Amino acid sequence: MSDEIFEYAPAPESRSVVSLRPSYQPYIGGELVPATSGESLTSVNPADEEPLAEVAVSGEEDVDRAVAAARRAFDTTWSAMPGAERGKYLFRIARILQERARELAVLETLDNGKPIRETRDLDLPLAAAHFFYHAGWADKLPHAGLGPDPRPIGVAAQVIPWNFPLLMLAWKVAPALATGNTVVLKPAETTPLTAMVFAEICQEAELPPGVVNIVPGAGPTGHTLVSHAGVDKVAFTGSTEVGRQIAATVAGTHKRLTLELGGKGANIVYDDAAIDQAVEGVVAGVFRNQGHVCCAGSRLLVQESVAEEFLPRLRERIERLRLGDPLDKNTDVGAINSAAQLGRIRDLAATGTAEGAEAWSPACELPERGHWFPPTVFTGVSQAHRIAREEIFGPVLSVLTFRTPDEAVAKANNTPYGLSAGVWTEKGARMLWTAERLRAGVVWSNTFNKLDPASPFGGYKESGYGREGGRHGLEAYLG
Repeated sequence: MSDEIFEYAPAPESRSVVSLRPSYQPYIGGELVPATSGESLTSVNPADEEPLAEVAVSGEEDVDRAVAAARRAFDTTWSAMPGAERGKYLFRIARILQERARELAVLETLDNGKPIRETRDLDLPLAAAHFFYHAGWADKLPHAGLGPDPRPIGVAAQVIPWNFPLLMLAWKVAPALATGNTVVLKPAETTPLTAMVFAEICQEAELPPGVVNIVPGAGPTGHTLVSHAGVDKVAFTGSTEVGRQIAATVAGTHKRLTLELGGKGANIVYDDAAIDQAVEGVVAGVFRNQGHVCCAGSRLLVQESVAEEFLPRLRERIERLRLGDPLDKNTDVGAINSAAQLGRIRDLAATGTAEGAEAWSPACELPERGHWFPPTVFTGVSQAHRIAREEIFGPVLSVLTFRTPDEAVAKANNTPYGLSAGVWTEKGARMLWTAERLRAGVVWSNTFNKLDPASPFGGYKESGYGREGGRHGLEAYLG
């Protein structure tokens, strides 16, 4: 078989399936209403820096109105509705997500910069699956092992990140609604557009007014929301730094809090692993979504005896990744979400070189416009290097080696985070031995970054607390 890379002709997805409005307003009480702040943000396509739409910034009055609308819906409609009826609404939303999947996938790619293959094949199906899964729970809550008569908490304030905008929305909204709570959600300031289309989906599903409210904005809007006295539960996914601020804000109040924060996941490759399979898993684990994944396997721990065989194969595979137009169906690596994030990636990568690690990237031409960073592998990395300790949130892999299983576990756990890990070995006993000792909320066996609505997800240490998804995720929304 030839070693040459098969050249594909460009196969861009059409933008015509998306009908963008010039501007978007907060969704409060079942309607899109003008923001009282009078301010707006411009959502920009990170692949070419072209403006997409103006999105209003929600101020204190807007958050007040949203929380009041959510409270009214909770008191008068949603909490008292039989679970089977609530489930019908969730099923309806799931089906509409499927019906509008192509439109939403293209919009997510335009707003976020991630490849269309990921939004189309991963994000959208999984977002719909979360609503289907939780729709099934809505009338079975007394059988969830959380008491004979579990009750909803009230109004949930939810703040979601920019790396999986619609998926994180589904991840948070679906369990809240299934358990009888109402929601005020703030999308990320750089990726608000699919959340604003979700408002249309709520209308299309005839969801009772106020059950879901969406208040776009930046950090101050999020702070106003999580500190609002009218909310009973706060759910946040994002950086550890912001998570600390939210924990301090919520401390001493009646509010429940779940935090899903940063990570520095380790991918451990033992000498008996299926090398080709492990290479694929390592590449998918760190370069999917340009590394904008909290559970990314950004540290590769490879057993010293196979490192010389493994690393050339890894580089060979990375050389075949295609970086470019995110709307092209052949693209593997898309654009970095924002100029600010690109700056952070560049700074940390420069630190790795300055501290003595060796950087390698495949030969690839970066587009002239937009925010881009090539897949990068650092070797000669020690545990003292910042690139081995800090979350980069970009397409950067730090490679370390180990000699014994004990050393692998010690290095994997030598991080302030504890969100994810992967183990590659053919031996079941070695797999279980390692998994039992890893301080990570998720440990994948001979795979990586596999997510399912039925499986709880969350971390240890500075990766946050609480679980989302599965039966365990229901607990955070029930009293």
